[in-house]
Amino acid sequence: MLRDPAQHRQSARHAARRSARRRSTRIVALGAAMVFTTSACGDALPDPEPGQNPSAYSGTLVSPDRIDFAIGKVEDIVSEEMDAAGIPGMAVAVVHGGEVALAEGFGVRDVFTGDEVTADTVFPLASVSKPVSATVVAAEIGRSAGSDGDKASDGADAGSDEADAGDQAGDEDGDEDGISWSTPVREHLPWFALSDPVVSERVTVGDLFSHRSGLPDHAGDDLEDLGYDRAAVLHGLRHLPLSEFRTSYAYTNFGLTAAAEAVAVSAGAPWEELAAERVFDPLGMDRTSYSHSDLLERENRVTPHVRQDAAASGETGEAGGTGESGGSWVPADPERNPDAQAPAGGLSSTVSDMATWMAMVLADGQGPGGSQVVASEPLREALTPQVVSSPPQAANDRTGSYGYGFNIGDTSSGRVQWSHSGAFAMGAATAMLMVPSLDLGIITLSNAAPVGAVEAVNARFADLAQYGDPAQDWGTLYREAISPLLDPVGDLVGERQPSDPAPSRPLYELTGTYRNDYFGTIEVRRAAEDELALAIGPESNRTVWPLEHWEDNVFAASPSAENFPAGSRGSVIFDDDDADTTVTLSLLDENGLGTFTRVGGEGGADGDA
Repeated sequence: MLRDPAQHRQSARHAARRSARRRSTRIVALGAAMVFTTSACGDALPDPEPGQNPSAYSGTLVSPDRIDFAIGKVEDIVSEEMDAAGIPGMAVAVVHGGEVALAEGFGVRDVFTGDEVTADTVFPLASVSKPVSATVVAAEIGRSAGSDGDKASDGADAGSDEADAGDQAGDEDGDEDGISWSTPVREHLPWFALSDPVVSERVTVGDLFSHRSGLPDHAGDDLEDLGYDRAAVLHGLRHLPLSEFRTSYAYTNFGLTAAAEAVAVSAGAPWEELAAERVFDPLGMDRTSYSHSDLLERENRVTPHVRQDAAASGETGEAGGTGESGGSWVPADPERNPDAQAPAGGLSSTVSDMATWMAMVLADGQGPGGSQVVASEPLREALTPQVVSSPPQAANDRTGSYGYGFNIGDTSSGRVQWSHSGAFAMGAATAMLMVPSLDLGIITLSNAAPVGAVEAVNARFADLAQYGDPAQDWGTLYREAISPLLDPVGDLVGERQPSDPAPSRPLYELTGTYRNDYFGTIEVRRAAEDELALAIGPESNRTVWPLEHWEDNVFAASPSAENFPAGSRGSVIFDDDDADTTVTLSLLDENGLGTFTRVGGEGGADGDA
């Protein structure tokens, strides 16, 4: 789902690390210090506005003409960034002074059909879903505080697996005390638990929306990638190790999703319906939804695209073009379905709709005609730093913070900036940026896997609006920082298979069912006479990983999915404990939960995989 590189100064090592990091919505942060040089030493500083809080003052004067100039340059910026990466399609919207100053599409929705992108083309937003979800929660908090009666609608269903989640969610009709950012999640989801019982009782909606619960980075994304639904993933979070509560930061799609579920149960409506009633309908956002099926039904929607190695495809870039990495863009197959984490990464929308939403946020929650769509107080809480998300790497670095669903930072001109990015390795990259002191916002969406282009568009626009000139070569910087997101992962990537490997134990001794509490059961099967395969995921939707013998009792698995970019390869190690036979999947062992123990008798799963 995703961090905003323009605000989070995470080290590049987080992107380059060759481990099975969760990449569904992760954006590597790039140093955001925009270099600003005054045009002449000793220039007069702008006068403070009458009654202005000193903390809101910026020593850089920005004239309306300069902002108009920046808006006029958007088309050129987009063209340059699209050409640099060969991206098939983009859409951009700019809001200023409460008005939509620009909303335009560029390129094509699909490299094969050639259908053009317009301002009303629907894109998956990935983790730009998070700030929108924060406004849904803020709207519900305001309604809850201002009304002791009517709930959104009946029939809340927070989802259920074989445990007790669904029983509670379906019967919940709301809560007389309503909801707030400080409401413990268990008040509305009593089945919800983390590995520490004290944290389980205390963790609030706000803790999970600000990623300070202590859950590990991208907790639960691995379960989603294996096909588990929302309820199963949320139940699985109780098995994960925790960092310090409220003093650590780790970005988690399913932590935020759990908080959104609690809000939905409090309101007495499914999340998708609550969002529409509280925010989308009042703002006239007719093409915005948290449902993947709604996205697929849109006639004017993009097709997600991924890179295809030019050498493998035999193409030279006619359809989608080729960027600096040397691969053409082709439609993703299958398309990413983020319904399990919809509040964190499942929103789809258009730049026209999102422009309306940005204008509302910049107007302190007011919609068209001055109606208060989102209550200003809980909205302002969401836009207030709640946790340090990007500690400075040097004494002169600015600190990056996270509010509730928003990245909060400062530009080099001393202005507050709200932002977020989103990305799917399977074909989406999005970025939003707002500067409230200028009443200015920009959103850029693309139908290609993340290459840094959407962030570069926004950063270049922000430079032009504030300074009249670019402060950095943002296109190059973001491409270099974000490209490692699509690198293959696993401990066997780049390793050469032994030329004369020692044989494994007889395959029939390795087959069978293995289990652990977090991932559930896996089945090691005979795929052919001399081959094994591993079936993993929910019983109704198993994913099969062919296993390649590597050395001794070590095999290799090479899955391809959102969290495992093409070329990923990790070890699968069978081991004999004194009491049990175990198998460890290195690709699933990031949190130390990748070891499975055989259940039942030895051997036995000899059927076809």
